[in-house]
Amino acid sequence: MKQYIGLIHKDADSDFGVSFPDFPGVVTAGTDLDDARAMAEEALAFHIEGLVADGEAIREPSSLEEIMADRENRDGVAILVSARSAARKAVRVNVTLPEDVLEQIDVFAESHGYTRSGFLAQAARRAMELESA
Repeated sequence: MKQYIGLIHKDADSDFGVSFPDFPGVVTAGTDLDDARAMAEEALAFHIEGLVADGEAIREPSSLEEIMADRENRDGVAILVSARSAARKAVRVNVTLPEDVLEQIDVFAESHGYTRSGFLAQAARRAMELESA
C-alpha cells in the first residue's frame, strides 16, 4: 500500500487542516488530530478513485525531502497517509485516430469535464457494457 505525505496545518481558531503536496487542491480537515488523519485517508482514497475513473495516472509518492524542499510546505507537520484505494495502474498507450475525430473528442471531453484519457476510458467501458447486454 502506497503512502503519501499529508501536511497538517492548524491556526488558533481553526480545525486541523490536511493538504497533499503530491495532489494540489486535495484538502480536508478534522476537529482533532485523529479526525484529521481519518479524513485525510478518506479524501486521498476518494481523489485517487476519481483519477482512476478518469483514466489518469496515479503519481508515485514524493519523498519527505522533496516535499520539504518547497518552502511553502515547511509550515505544516508531515504525516504519512495510506492510499487505501484499490486503484489500478494506468498504462500509457499509443492510439491512431483521424485528426478531425480527435478534435471532436477533445472538444466533447473538455465541455463535459473529462480529460481525453478519461473520456476514452469511459466511452470504451460503455461500449463494452452495451455489447455484453
